[in-house]
Amino acid sequence: MKKLNGLFCILALVICFSVILVGCGSQTEKKNVSSGTDSYLTITDDADRQVVLTKKPERIVPLSASFLEPLHAVDGKIVARVSAKTGIPKEDENLPQVGNVYNINVEKVIEAQPDLVIAYKGMNDKFVSTFEENGIPVVVLEMRTYDQVKHTVDVLGQIAGNPDKAKTLIQDMDNKIAEIKDKLPNEHKRIAILHSTAQNVTVQLEGSIAGSTAEILEFENIAKGLTPLESNPTSAPYSLETLVSANPDVIFVTSMGKLETIKKSMMENVENNPAWQTLPAVKEKKVYFLPQELFLLSPGIHYPEAVETMAKLVYPDKFN
Repeated sequence: MKKLNGLFCILALVICFSVILVGCGSQTEKKNVSSGTDSYLTITDDADRQVVLTKKPERIVPLSASFLEPLHAVDGKIVARVSAKTGIPKEDENLPQVGNVYNINVEKVIEAQPDLVIAYKGMNDKFVSTFEENGIPVVVLEMRTYDQVKHTVDVLGQIAGNPDKAKTLIQDMDNKIAEIKDKLPNEHKRIAILHSTAQNVTVQLEGSIAGSTAEILEFENIAKGLTPLESNPTSAPYSLETLVSANPDVIFVTSMGKLETIKKSMMENVENNPAWQTLPAVKEKKVYFLPQELFLLSPGIHYPEAVETMAKLVYPDKFN
């Protein structure tokens, strides 16, 4: 019996010692995994690229003015900006300029020594590989629709290390839009959105700024479902015959270029056509030109203002 007791004691000691060794091994393994993680943030951007940031960016160069205000709202550190006639916050006016959104000066961006470049999808794509070859990480984002704006604010909040500020900003925008919608009557409105330049006229789809704004207000866009242009996924070919057939209650016009020139071009291309004059929206003077500062480039965190602008044009009596 004593021999058995002794064997049991030895066996117990062996088991305990084994448990201690396994425990130590587990702790060592966990420590190695933890120390091997040296990235600050991993982002899947709007170009479906996975971008790994090894540290919190302190020198950001946004390649569109649309990113400036959202970055400031989450305390992002901006060291250079694009040239633009509108959309430049006062605190950014004296920053070094790196060209305009369509014609970025790569050398000037590199001179700013950024640790992150934020590119606008569809406008800055061709510069992404160049910056990456120079060791500068690039996040590609898009801000045309309201959902894209909210997503961008969320991503920028993570980049700047202030996700709570981003959430607060998004909630504030949602609340403002909800207040605007609460003022509107419960009725069905069919709308058309024409985009006019000095050269031609197209119709805007849901993915455009005006299209997204109309969708928020629950207006029915007569262009929904049309095949987009190959050169521009937010627009479709314009047809006066289709417009007349659809018979919208309201027609909105977005424009690029000088408004006087655009209106003259529309007179020549559209308004002088007898079919245009048959439209009830034309007869009742419900054709509205939307302000370029909100509907040409992204309104960004001013999306509630774009929503209110469109709502006021249709229901002016609800906003007295």
